[in-house]
Amino acid sequence: MLNTEARQRLQKVLPLDMVATKSWLEAQGLNLHFLDNAVRNRTLIPLVSGVYARQEARLSWKSIAASLQRMSEAPVHIGGLTALELEGLGHYLSKGNKPSVQLYCDVALPRWLGRIASPAQFEWHGTRRLWPETLMQDDKYLRQDNWQASCDPLHYSCPEKAILELLAGVPNSISFEHADQLMQGLHNLSPRKLDTLLRACCSIKAKRLFLWLAERHQHAWLKHLRPDQYALGNGKRLLAKGGKLEPTWQITVPKEM
Repeated sequence: MLNTEARQRLQKVLPLDMVATKSWLEAQGLNLHFLDNAVRNRTLIPLVSGVYARQEARLSWKSIAASLQRMSEAPVHIGGLTALELEGLGHYLSKGNKPSVQLYCDVALPRWLGRIASPAQFEWHGTRRLWPETLMQDDKYLRQDNWQASCDPLHYSCPEKAILELLAGVPNSISFEHADQLMQGLHNLSPRKLDTLLRACCSIKAKRLFLWLAERHQHAWLKHLRPDQYALGNGKRLLAKGGKLEPTWQITVPKEM
């Protein structure tokens, strides 16, 4: 039999559709003896070694990502293309049987995330060369998806932050053409947020590419930005092999663009 008080504690710290590691549950005040008993009587279901969900849990990529966010000591956010898709700005749906979910954090993700049965594939993007730690901790540049009322919300980058994250991955993670299509639809970005993010962003490539695409699509918010204050570095940047040098921002882009 499980201790009633401990059972109630488990239900509180582990909502039905979320997951948790054994070490995290112990840190919440549930002792190892109770957890072992909960596994034996199938109150807790092992997903992989040391990672559990409650019986009858219905896992989704959002429930797994939200669980990771609340257990992680370092800030970890949904960002890039996935964040734009959550805002309805993804242009078209991700291809393939399993959608790819983009996670941004300055430390590597736990190994269990790649072993757990999930309807999505999680991809890690390190942020040490993209954002300062203070910005990763600033919730002014995050939005919430309240995917389930009884569970922790899912935190994801606002569109202004997400597009810079996405552009840092061109052309290895996403093509110039796809980035161009996404930028075309970003009519309503906040110039104030963009100004702060462009000042903070550590990726010269992402900033130059962002300004080139913004100019290319003549977005109204562009006139409120101050490129001379965004630390754009010196010299040329080769982004597209065999491409053409764009003279203003000194980046090599595909000839057809």
